[in-house]
Amino acid sequence: MEHPSESHDKVFRLIDKGVEIRNPLSIDIGDEVEVDRISGNGVRIYPGCRIYGGETVIASGARIGQEGPVTIEDCQVGPKVELKAGYFKRSAFLEKANMGLGAHVREGCILEEEANGAHCVGLKQTILFPFVTLGSLINFCDCFMAGGTSRKDHSEVGSSYIHFNFTPSGDKTTASLIGDVPRGVMLNQPAIFLGGQGGMVGPLRLNYGNVIAAGTILRKDVSESGKLIITKTYRAGVFPFVMDLYSGLSRILENNILYLANVAALEQWYIHVRQPFFFSQELGDLIYGGVLDKLALAKKERIRRLRVMTDKIEASLESHGDQAVGREGKRELCQTIERIAELFSDDIVETSGLKSRDGFLEAFRVHKQEHGGTYVETVQSLPAGVSEKGTAWLQGIVDAISLKAAMLLPSLSLFKDLPRDER
Repeated sequence: MEHPSESHDKVFRLIDKGVEIRNPLSIDIGDEVEVDRISGNGVRIYPGCRIYGGETVIASGARIGQEGPVTIEDCQVGPKVELKAGYFKRSAFLEKANMGLGAHVREGCILEEEANGAHCVGLKQTILFPFVTLGSLINFCDCFMAGGTSRKDHSEVGSSYIHFNFTPSGDKTTASLIGDVPRGVMLNQPAIFLGGQGGMVGPLRLNYGNVIAAGTILRKDVSESGKLIITKTYRAGVFPFVMDLYSGLSRILENNILYLANVAALEQWYIHVRQPFFFSQELGDLIYGGVLDKLALAKKERIRRLRVMTDKIEASLESHGDQAVGREGKRELCQTIERIAELFSDDIVETSGLKSRDGFLEAFRVHKQEHGGTYVETVQSLPAGVSEKGTAWLQGIVDAISLKAAMLLPSLSLFKDLPRDER
């Protein structure tokens, strides 16, 4: 076990490089933490904080623990981020993101610029695009959320909201897309509002510009935009129920494949578009590496959950006999799950939409040279035609993966809205 003096030695080394620590003896820093990964430029660490993990990075202007003790494990904390109180593990926080008292942010989360949560917010395997705001007393695991154009026009989740991400069968193939990556990265989509005291039963898809009324439990996908959505409650009663039938398998698979395809598209966006912005910042290369790690974690988690569900489906085909719904499609899934998993790291991700990608990247480069600014400022100022090229590139990745998956699972009739002649 680490001797206390070793931790204190690191604390005083941080003070020497410019980190503001007013009560040094109250801070615990793990022996594995690299002091060089913590900026001395305007960082403030309040009393009672614990900093662990060899992958931890804290960039300039960060504020750690202003509202209460903070524990950080292997997180990448970007410039001017505020982690006010709580527990944060293997997640990345980009410039000016902030989380309030009682936060519990577990592995696989990415909070992009100015994304934020009030007190008592629980996250895991969640990606929030710039400006997305979470109220208080929220459980929002296994979600992607985008929408809005600025700090004054942002997607929001009302207080006491929950994303239901665990089924009676014990499955977590429940990740929900609230918005999408191809349009969301352009920071030009209408905001989404999820009213307080409500919830979503994943896996769901919800389009931009929609308002979910307070107290509503959303159980179905909403592909339309600009709607106020109020759902009815189920009638009371006691009904027959058979575990592990997976009667809605096609929709579950579609939403999981789309979620994974969006993560794959986001990874390409970071590699080809966002990377130079990170490299121009102090410790930016480490934060960039951390974000790619979280995207890899997201893909790994979602594929793992698909495999677990597939194992249960295989068992259910034997146990339910004639009651098993859609036996042929289920058998196809059991036989092709590994090939489906390969789609998200295959050449298809790199090679889809190349014409749109190259045209967009050149236009983006020229625009960045002429206008300068931060990543957010650059994207916000893109001409509509340039944004459309970028969206076409990323949507091409999503569509190509979706069509390949549909080819592997013909009996399930996935993605019927996509052109079949492209297969």
